[in-house]
Amino acid sequence: MPIRIKVTQENKSGRNIKFHDNFTGADMTRAQFVKQIKNGKYKNYTVKKINGLDTPVSKPDKTKDNNLG
Repeated sequence: MPIRIKVTQENKSGRNIKFHDNFTGADMTRAQFVKQIKNGKYKNYTVKKINGLDTPVSKPDKTKDNNLG
């Protein structure tokens, strides 16, 4: 199974800032992806506070299919 979410852009410090949903074709900013995760659309992902900023991350499990690529 292909990876669902792909990181398409990082900032200079390496923070993921743009994402692409390979299943729906949707492009999202970090804030849009965070909102979708909080609304329950992406059940295999969660939001962590990193350096004071809500950050999307894959939920820890044994599969690589839901890792941010």
